[in-house]
Amino acid sequence: MRGARAALAFLTRLPAGPLDSADFARAPGWFGAVGLGIGALSAGVWFLASWLWGPVLGALAAVTAGLLLTGALHEDGLADTFDGLGSGRPAERALEIMRDSRIGSFGALALGVVLAARVMALAALGPWAPAALIAGQGLSRGGMGAMLQNGPYVRLSGAGTGMTGPQPLAPPLGAALAGGALLLWTAGWGLLSALAGLALAQLAIRAWARRRLGGITGDVLGAAQVLGDLGLLLGLLAWR
Repeated sequence: MRGARAALAFLTRLPAGPLDSADFARAPGWFGAVGLGIGALSAGVWFLASWLWGPVLGALAAVTAGLLLTGALHEDGLADTFDGLGSGRPAERALEIMRDSRIGSFGALALGVVLAARVMALAALGPWAPAALIAGQGLSRGGMGAMLQNGPYVRLSGAGTGMTGPQPLAPPLGAALAGGALLLWTAGWGLLSALAGLALAQLAIRAWARRRLGGITGDVLGAAQVLGDLGLLLGLLAWR
C-alpha cells in the first residue's frame, strides 16, 4: 500500500506519512483509486451544498472542494500547458514558458473557460452529478497514469520523473471498473458517450503535446486530467 500512499501524497494535500522514491515509482497505478476518493469527497460536498443552495452553487462548492483538496495541482498544469503549447514557440522555449510560475493569457483563458464549463455541466447534470464527480475524477486520473506509462516523458526532472516504470495491473483496472460501473448504474449506456468524451479530450491534448514538444510533461498530465474530466461530463450531458 505504500504506492497508494505515495499517490495520495502526490495528488492531494493530505498527509501520507514518510515515503521514498521507490514508493512514488509505484504511485501511478493508484492514481485512479485516489481519484475516486477525491470525487467521493467532492460528491459529498455537492449533496450538502445543493440541499442548502441549489444545483449551481452546489456544483461550484463541489469544484472548489476538489481544488482545495488537491491544491489545484492539475489546474496549474492546465494553465502552464496552454501557455507553453499556445505560444507557438519552438519546443525548448515552450518548455521554458511552462516552467514559469507566472500565468499568461492562454493559460488564464483556458483555466477560466474549463472551470466555468465544469461548474455549468455539473449543475446541468442534476442528480447524475455525484456519480459524474466520482467517476470523472477517478477515470481521468487513471487515464493520466496510462499516459505517463506510454510517454514519452520529455523532461529530465519534474513531476513525472521516476514514475514511468511498469505498474501493477489490479489497482488501475479495479478503479476503472468501479468508475465505469457507477456510470452504468446511473446513466446506463450514457457510459459510452462519457468514456468517448474523456478519451477524445485526453488523446487530443497528448497529440498536441507530442506534436509541439515531442512528448509529455507533468504539466501536460495535469491538463489531461482536467480536460478528461470535463470531456466525461460533457459526454454524459450530451447523452442526458
